[in-house]
Amino acid sequence: MTRLGESVARATELLSQDLSSDKTVERLLEETGSRRYIDLTDLSPTEQAELIASRTVEILPGVAELAKRIEERRGAGQGLAIKLGIDPTAADVHLGHVVPMIILNRFQRMGHDVTLLIGDFTAKIGDPSGRTAERPPLTDEDIARNLAGYQDQVRPFFDFEKVSFRQNSEWLAPYTFPELLGLLSQVPVSQLLQREDFRNRLAAGSGLTMSELLYPIAQALDSVALECDVELGGADQLLNLQMGRKLMELRGQRPQLVVTMPLIEGTDGTGAKMSKSKGNYVALSATADDVFGKIMSIPDRLMKPYLEAWTEWTDAEIAAATARVEERSLHPMDLKKVLAGEVVAALYGVERAMAARAGFVAQFSKKSFTDVETLPVVDAGEHGAESIATVLSKVLEFQPSASAARRVAKQNGLRLVIETEGGQESVVLPEAQAVRPLAEVVAETLASTGVTAGSGTVYLKAGRKIAQVSGV
Repeated sequence: MTRLGESVARATELLSQDLSSDKTVERLLEETGSRRYIDLTDLSPTEQAELIASRTVEILPGVAELAKRIEERRGAGQGLAIKLGIDPTAADVHLGHVVPMIILNRFQRMGHDVTLLIGDFTAKIGDPSGRTAERPPLTDEDIARNLAGYQDQVRPFFDFEKVSFRQNSEWLAPYTFPELLGLLSQVPVSQLLQREDFRNRLAAGSGLTMSELLYPIAQALDSVALECDVELGGADQLLNLQMGRKLMELRGQRPQLVVTMPLIEGTDGTGAKMSKSKGNYVALSATADDVFGKIMSIPDRLMKPYLEAWTEWTDAEIAAATARVEERSLHPMDLKKVLAGEVVAALYGVERAMAARAGFVAQFSKKSFTDVETLPVVDAGEHGAESIATVLSKVLEFQPSASAARRVAKQNGLRLVIETEGGQESVVLPEAQAVRPLAEVVAETLASTGVTAGSGTVYLKAGRKIAQVSGV
């Protein structure tokens, strides 16, 4: 069994246990976090290619071709020449930027040669991918400022000691106009204009400069200069990456493989790409508590893509965890806490992750409601014979109907919270309890938790809405 396989076996056992337990979660974070440093050279070419493909949108011309080239290079005692280009267009880095870095880290640990290309020349043009208007060019001072903190922010996800740095001004700055004209004579204009964002801008009457139009050519010349085997880029850069294949062919080189990475959705759940301008991002410079809290605020549906993007979990492990949520043997909140812990552990270590977890629980999960003056009150003496669903819909008007209240329970959103001098106990009420009388459910819950009637305060919680239950 490979070293990765041994780690997966241990983590799979932990994932089947109680993930609300701090002890279990801490062991899981230690196990999965250690994978960021596992040597992957013992994987076969096919296993390496499949591991890379599991976290990409597309590999062109195919996963089998990637495995074949890995095998060829291995036979020659070499690794693949991997390239990722970075245009230093901003000083701050967020989690969306680290997705390709995590894949590059895997390539490193597989024994391949990674080049991080600093686009100091192309940054003065600006990659137009996904833009709706012209991007203002950067100055040398802008580039220097933006590069200054990049390595420190990304370092938790990537080993900069095992990478080659190049700047594309090395070969693009001395490129002559006759050389450029000779190259452009072999590239159809239709190929440059097939980009959807270019067509949209032209149709809307927006400007499109020649420098932007030639950006894919400049990026493709980087691949020619470095004689790449593989180039990584966002899914929105596919046409740029394919231009690299074309120019390599024109120069008599073996075309690079193209590996496209997913564009990560922002934390607000609107479907927009994570970006600083939209405020839906998690900054790498944020504190451990802030990172944990930001991840905890995401919609449940983002847990799976975020686990895929930022952790070293395998597809099987992610499927097992999400299946437990669907089967209701694992509460979504518990899995989200694990996800938040994974991200914080990558940035700051497991100890800080567990501290952030404890802080979040203390601040939110066990927040006392006794000091909240505006909570509605439902009298169990007056409405105790009514079903909880009826109380939520007709008495408290928390839900539009009894059936809607039952759906909240079905989604594990219905709880009784009992506060005593010793602390707080939160009990999830299954859907069957929603149609039972309020007084009966409260009495049974108090008995099951060992709380004597009248010795604590009881709250009924439906989603984010809370009411105090009096008369118990």
